[in-house]
Amino acid sequence: MKREWEGELKTKEDFRELLMALLRPLLSYYSEERAELILGVTATNYDQKAIRLEAFSRPLWGLVPLWAGGGSAPEFEEIYKKGLAAGTNPQGKEYWGGFHAFDQRFVEMAAISYGLILAPEKLWDPLTETQKDNLAAWLDGINRYELPVCNWVLFAVLVNLALKKLGRSYDKDKLETYLQGADSFYLGDGWYQDGDSGQKDYYVSFAIHFYSLFYAKVMEKEDPQRCRVYKERAAVFGRQFIYWFDDGGAALPFGRSLTYRFAQVSFFSACLMAGVEPFPVGAMKGLIVRHLCDWMKKPIFDRDDILTIGYGYPNLIMAENYNGPGSAYWSLKTFAVLMLPDDHPFWKAEAEPMPQLEEQMALPYADMLIHRYPGHVTAFVPGRFSPFGHGHSPEKYGKFAYDTRFAFSVAKSTYEITEAAADSMLAFVVDGYVYPRRICESFSVTETEVVSEWIPCRGIRVTTTITPTKEGHIRRHKIVSDRDCVAYDGGFAVEIDVEGECLEAGEDQAQAANCYSSCVVRRVRGEGTGEIVQTACNTNLLHAMTRIPAIRYRIRKGDNEIETEVRAAYRELGL
Repeated sequence: MKREWEGELKTKEDFRELLMALLRPLLSYYSEERAELILGVTATNYDQKAIRLEAFSRPLWGLVPLWAGGGSAPEFEEIYKKGLAAGTNPQGKEYWGGFHAFDQRFVEMAAISYGLILAPEKLWDPLTETQKDNLAAWLDGINRYELPVCNWVLFAVLVNLALKKLGRSYDKDKLETYLQGADSFYLGDGWYQDGDSGQKDYYVSFAIHFYSLFYAKVMEKEDPQRCRVYKERAAVFGRQFIYWFDDGGAALPFGRSLTYRFAQVSFFSACLMAGVEPFPVGAMKGLIVRHLCDWMKKPIFDRDDILTIGYGYPNLIMAENYNGPGSAYWSLKTFAVLMLPDDHPFWKAEAEPMPQLEEQMALPYADMLIHRYPGHVTAFVPGRFSPFGHGHSPEKYGKFAYDTRFAFSVAKSTYEITEAAADSMLAFVVDGYVYPRRICESFSVTETEVVSEWIPCRGIRVTTTITPTKEGHIRRHKIVSDRDCVAYDGGFAVEIDVEGECLEAGEDQAQAANCYSSCVVRRVRGEGTGEIVQTACNTNLLHAMTRIPAIRYRIRKGDNEIETEVRAAYRELGL
């Protein structure tokens, strides 16, 4: 965890200390004119200027609520006053530049607008009139381009809201158009989809709901009806979204943008910001505290205490093309609680345990069936994912099961079963290539099972039924194949090279275990034998070295039926 922070999270000052422990290591990496933050040399699908702007802007997700809640950070106040002026000066050497379609600069405008609305005395008032004109003109650039039909439309909402609040020219029609556009993403039961991608992942919580709740906070008097709807939807969503977290505070590693890490819980911070209570304040505080503490125990920082690209450790293999050296500071959205006044009940409340939840719950608008096991939570999904890939989409959306403590793995290649890292998948080996669940043709999610009809490759069709049990789940696969081949039905990836390591494979089952977790897979039906897959290193999101217990089935040309039982157990070390 952070070397600067070893305390508890109880008081407002505790949260401030953690935030500053996360931010202070950045101080020596700002550019001469402070408009750029230079944290690394890895590339993204946007230019280096935008990479450095991104790193500059994202600390504002934590600094702004700190300032709005009465906190002080003089060094950063000076940096951001100078940086905003230099970055928006068209004649300056650190000018952030003009725009093009799908420009990353539009994304980073959101954090700047957040600050201009909540902390204008830090980011706007100190500027000269010329500097204010430059900043307003630069922000208005977002109104000159059409935005992707996804959570991006809300960046323009924040920008126009900021310009409006500052008395500057803004695009009233686009503000309304984009608000209505985001509303068109709404599905029901509090759930949105991320625009035309159709995905239901963390962008529902830490983007669409987060920005909607921010709108509800600052526009309640001017737009009461819309704000009321946003709050009502968030309350309904929160009572389902909490199922994505286990009792120890860990969240499901599922979907894209997982390098944003503890932004996973930022929805509940946004609820507190807007006065929405899907659960009592103490329960929300408990979840936020446990989640942050769980992350601080993980090796997610580099040797200079900078947040890294990755999930449970630094890892470029799992990253998307838009993950830059400063991207992970989106995680600071969770510190929205710092804007709460000193006398807010959140600061006085004890961190309470999770509220009473159902052992098993179907989330129909999320296409997900969730089961809560002792120490961990598993989500079962049908494998539906967007054609707009950002990297490793089959792994991030298409596995059979996603678990808070057994994170999924991503492939290094599809040439070897070891490099394919096919945990929680039925992976077919055909002509030297590995094919997991790829094309989901139809599916259903009920209160008791998830059924998916899918195609791994041409000539093979599979119908998979997943049924949760008290100790794990049962997978039943009906396979129609035009060739003989083999298929590996893999369990969860288990960390090795730690105390208690145990790897066993036999005629009808395989087990991988260590001192705190285990996974057993057992053949119930079909021609198969147990096997331990020697997974390539750095493929799992939580652990750099894992092994996957699997059943290696013989698949014959024609109709096949196989069945696998998967059992998993987890306990916190020291309990």
